[in-house]
Amino acid sequence: MQRIASFRTAPTVILVTVALAVGILVAASSVAPRTAATVLFGITATLLLTWTWRLQRTVARALDQVQAAVDSDSATLEDGIAALGDRLATVDYRLSPAHPVSGLPMREALLAQMAADQRGILGAIAFEDFERLTAFDPALGERVFAASVARLRKMVPPTRFLAQVDRGHVGLWFGEQVAEAEARAELDAISYALGEAVIDEDREIVPQVHLRLATFDHAEGLNAGAFLARTLASFALSRGAEAAAGVTVDHAELARDRYGLEQDLRQAITRREMRLEYQPLIDAVQGRVVGAEALLRWTSADRGTVSPTRFVPVMEAMGLASEIGAWVLNTAVRGVADWQAQGLRDLRVAVNVSGLQLERDDLPILVERTLRRHRVLPAALEIELTESVATNDADHCRRIFQQLRSMGVKLAVDDFGTGYSGFSSLRALAFDKIKIDREFVTGIDSRRDSQAICQSILALGRGLGIKVLAEGVERQAEYAWLRRHGCQHFQGYYFSRPLDPERFAGFVRDTRSLGALLSLGDGVQAQGEKVSA
Repeated sequence: MQRIASFRTAPTVILVTVALAVGILVAASSVAPRTAATVLFGITATLLLTWTWRLQRTVARALDQVQAAVDSDSATLEDGIAALGDRLATVDYRLSPAHPVSGLPMREALLAQMAADQRGILGAIAFEDFERLTAFDPALGERVFAASVARLRKMVPPTRFLAQVDRGHVGLWFGEQVAEAEARAELDAISYALGEAVIDEDREIVPQVHLRLATFDHAEGLNAGAFLARTLASFALSRGAEAAAGVTVDHAELARDRYGLEQDLRQAITRREMRLEYQPLIDAVQGRVVGAEALLRWTSADRGTVSPTRFVPVMEAMGLASEIGAWVLNTAVRGVADWQAQGLRDLRVAVNVSGLQLERDDLPILVERTLRRHRVLPAALEIELTESVATNDADHCRRIFQQLRSMGVKLAVDDFGTGYSGFSSLRALAFDKIKIDREFVTGIDSRRDSQAICQSILALGRGLGIKVLAEGVERQAEYAWLRRHGCQHFQGYYFSRPLDPERFAGFVRDTRSLGALLSLGDGVQAQGEKVSA
């Protein structure tokens, strides 16, 4: 009991000592000129005094409870010590230090709240830019992260508990009172707001934010720490998949360039830096251009022309394929409407669709609305997918394809021969066109292995009643071999490079030049065709 009493009076002694020290210093400062430093010291001393007084009050209340427990006939000394420990743990939780960058409480505070509540909904927010920015500019990474957290704190109601749980990761505790649907809607709103650009000096940075929502219940046998670790691990698994695809880099210079490329790519459409070029699709039997493949091009104001082989994989890894793909579809269909207005009818535009777009169930709705907006018939649109994408989830693709085909939209499988899919899958998905990959077209006039493959694909197309197009035709000898062996549809630099809309329209009208390219010479005929008189 004497130890408890002395412990109780210790804060009072400290309080008196600090008060005397502050009084002496303030009195001394009153003799000297009142400088800004003196005023600042006085304020600091006052705050320290207030904090110490509050701490003394908190500890005193805890000791009162312990004293009451000890004095009680039913209480034991062990009960009093346990109560004191619990109370002091609460004091420590409330006085837990804030993170120096975000100003949020640390992980321990969140875990204490979760343990106290026993169950509830946890939201996790990963600011993906933090680690990558700090790889080449730590100060910039911290500034962008701090600005994003400040924006987050303004959005979140005061009843929500926020804590920084890891580098660039924030935990949002909804508790048990918030329904899952409400929590998810709040997270979606947070994601939208945090996606707005952060202005740092003369730079405009668009943050990349990932979210998770999980329901915690201590009764299921997982404590708060393990539950939080598992939730954060889901972000790491996503980054691991991206790393396997070559998304992340370690070298600081490469990281800086890659991050800058992503930022520029995010804003390329709004800056009107994206455009489409059109490579003609040739029907050798009809002797005319029957359409074009729409190819995405990017000319950055800072980087100049960026190769599709560089930015398309980045675009897909960033999850921008759906957004940019919708822009491509709309621009391509509008291009068809423009050609029709110029009298160039019976032209079809082929648009590539990524795996991310195909995963969405609303792709047919997007296609239907786009065609209706520009008053273009479905037969004027051809959707192209790579073989690997088209056969990845055959059942899902079949449902999407059936909806597209019911509209009248044509379907083509691109890069055929590289995905090693079975012919049964090709027949089940009911494509209208097969495009032989350029890998087998290049040098086909002299490569026996490519000749065997192309002859098999041409025979397959005839058997299934599917058109076969050879892409990547760059030499007259390649065209001649394919033509003699029954190929009717072509695409490649031998006929034309990708063109802007105006030059494409001119190429379509120049039937004489195309006729010269299509000629095989006198007395030479394609397989299964007669030489015209």
